[in-house]
Amino acid sequence: MHSTAAVPRTFPRFEITPLDRALSGDLQHKIDQKTKPQGALGRLETLALQLGLIQRSLSPKLVNPYVLVCAGDHGAAKAGVSAFPQEVTWQMVENFLAGGAAINVLARQAGMTLVVADAGVAHDFGRRDGLVDAKVMRSGIHADGAGGTANYLEGPAMSDAECAAAMHHGATLVGEFAAAGCNVLGFGEMGIGNTASASLLTHCITGLPLADCVGRGTGLDDAGLERKRALLAQALAIWPERPEAGRPVDNDALRILARFGGFEIAMLAGAMLAAAEAQMTLLIDGFIVTSALLIAAQVSPEILDYCVYSHCSNEAGHRLQLDWLKGRPLLDLGLRLGEGTGAALALPLLNAACAFMNEMASFESAGVSEKAG
Repeated sequence: MHSTAAVPRTFPRFEITPLDRALSGDLQHKIDQKTKPQGALGRLETLALQLGLIQRSLSPKLVNPYVLVCAGDHGAAKAGVSAFPQEVTWQMVENFLAGGAAINVLARQAGMTLVVADAGVAHDFGRRDGLVDAKVMRSGIHADGAGGTANYLEGPAMSDAECAAAMHHGATLVGEFAAAGCNVLGFGEMGIGNTASASLLTHCITGLPLADCVGRGTGLDDAGLERKRALLAQALAIWPERPEAGRPVDNDALRILARFGGFEIAMLAGAMLAAAEAQMTLLIDGFIVTSALLIAAQVSPEILDYCVYSHCSNEAGHRLQLDWLKGRPLLDLGLRLGEGTGAALALPLLNAACAFMNEMASFESAGVSEKAG
């Protein structure tokens, strides 16, 4: 795939169509007429209904599924918000490219096309097969491999133009996926320090207490967790003009994203909005990916109709995010890896929902008597 580096620097606009629920009755009738008691397939039935509404079809099917993993570095990482050094970001990208990471294994198993994008990693990868160059360079930073956001402990992580560029990159890539026939897209990320960024975004969008939104990330001990909480409280304190937490209006969500987000989170938000605009099914992964969805849902609330929440992470704050979004996760496996692994694990359940809709006999076709009365 080509580089998406040259894009306009204004925030992209999206027109997401609310789901047309006119087909709900027919879909539910088809579900109920399968050879089973009503509701006996549980969440598979609600999944089938949602997929049918998204695709406007009584026979939904998944075509050419992709998982997009966006990678970026964070200027605050070196201040002690993570247990791992910043270099792990680019090293893990190399692992993705070599096919050795968890998401490589699980995407292959699920039959998903994995796309890895450098949204702003502090490393020069050069031109590499399998890596999309979507790097956003900070103003004044020479493109010699230096990258990543600025330190939000000192000021904004991104300028509006940089944040907009990352969102454009995500939207452009999704256009390529759509052209390839993709109608279901999973989202993943890689970036040392990005659970801290996600915690700040979650607090600012939802108004949930900051301490409740902050977890151990890649494995902080108790002292490290307290240091992380103190640093994030400090980051909030130096932004006196910040919107009131939990009450963002107008473009406040994009201001919050530029202040505390990462290039990979901004790219994911743009990709999510473009995917919903293209009427794809969005497979939402864990804590960081859901923080991008919190931003995207403020920009266009209609996006939530297209979202399937793949799992509930063990990272502190993810269940709070899901509760705030009124999202029900399909799986609860104690995952806390990211990379889109939850999305890859959930895809077979979506395939199963389509399969029973399209292949399971009805009472009439099988000659089976329905429930009496």
